[in-house]
Amino acid sequence: MRIGKINSANLALVGSLLAIYALSQFFRNSVGVIGPELAREFNLDARSLGLLGAIFYFSFALTQIPVGMAIDRFGAKETIVTTALAAIAGAVIFAQAANFTVLAAGRLIIGMGCSSFYMGTLTIYARRFPPDRFAMMAGIQLGAGTLGSLMATAPLVAASAWIGWRATFMGIAALCAVTTLIVAVLVREDDALRIERQKRRENLRDLLAGVAVAARVPSFWPVFLIQATTYSAFASIVGLWGSPWLTQVYGVNGEVSGRILFVTVLAQVSGLFAWGWADRFFGGYRVAGLTGVGGGVILLAILASAQPPLAWVPPLLALFALFLAVTPVLTAHGRALFPPELVGRGLTLLNVGNMGGVFVQQMLTGFVIESFGARVVDGVRIYPAAGYRAVFAVLGCELALAALLYWRCKDTHPSKKQ
Repeated sequence: MRIGKINSANLALVGSLLAIYALSQFFRNSVGVIGPELAREFNLDARSLGLLGAIFYFSFALTQIPVGMAIDRFGAKETIVTTALAAIAGAVIFAQAANFTVLAAGRLIIGMGCSSFYMGTLTIYARRFPPDRFAMMAGIQLGAGTLGSLMATAPLVAASAWIGWRATFMGIAALCAVTTLIVAVLVREDDALRIERQKRRENLRDLLAGVAVAARVPSFWPVFLIQATTYSAFASIVGLWGSPWLTQVYGVNGEVSGRILFVTVLAQVSGLFAWGWADRFFGGYRVAGLTGVGGGVILLAILASAQPPLAWVPPLLALFALFLAVTPVLTAHGRALFPPELVGRGLTLLNVGNMGGVFVQQMLTGFVIESFGARVVDGVRIYPAAGYRAVFAVLGCELALAALLYWRCKDTHPSKKQ
């Protein structure tokens, strides 16, 4: 039975899932902020820093299909709690790293550990709340959970300056352990859903077959591509290149760049809550999705074509974040493609695009910037403004192409079935 009303059990469930997802957001965006510090300590160039940022998303994407299978076979809560143990271990390894190899290994394990936090949560929401509330719940999850991204801006800069980035990550590992315990205690699965899953008793062959079926549903690939390019464009700027761009092109210090990125992420948080209701306003998913993505393309074109004055940068980045916060609409569109028994596998398969897209983008943009050459100042590689503008241009072109393909896909909004 679906439960749509607000009660203490639902509030406890949502609150605990928001908390653990916020930690995933912190981990994925943290390298961009402490990147200059890591580059100096480990002597990293742009390609190595790009790889370090991207490897989280690589392992995250690589784990999505088995995570989806585990969700549909064993349950979302069980999968979340199990993978969280890897996130804790990875954070400890990252904090204790003595060289780049260990640093990268820790981040890879963190990515595997966080791989179920969002899609596992959405699977719980899909089965607990009515379909017409899914975009709203996805917006709440992304909006409140993205508070973790806020913690990976100015607060992370302050914590690193106070106790160092290593001690900061040890503290986050401890916080992740506490949050995992809270999820294990507070999240409860509906008995009818558990019985239904046990009756199916899918074996490995059945689970793999379900993945193939999910990939063949109508409109799957256009939705996959729009998700892959939308989130990766935002994550590549805010999670990796935003801080170096601000410090190297505009000459601001880490504290100022952290504040600007803090405002950018705060704008995205606000946008995520707002876009969670947008499908009702637009009466569907497709037009709402194209509105957000189109706005993002325009902002990237502005940043790619010229170097705006520093005073313009915070509002431009904030608008960019607001437009690309359309993710809840795109996620809800993806959810509406799949029957109940394929929700876990379908959503995680789409999330391969989300996370895999970031991996590809961060690797690609690292090579793009490096191709423009660099000068070394006090052991730090300084890249020209043209390199960063090229990144904005690449991201904008990819978004525009994905939007053209998305325009032709079927809108599966519940209101259109009436």
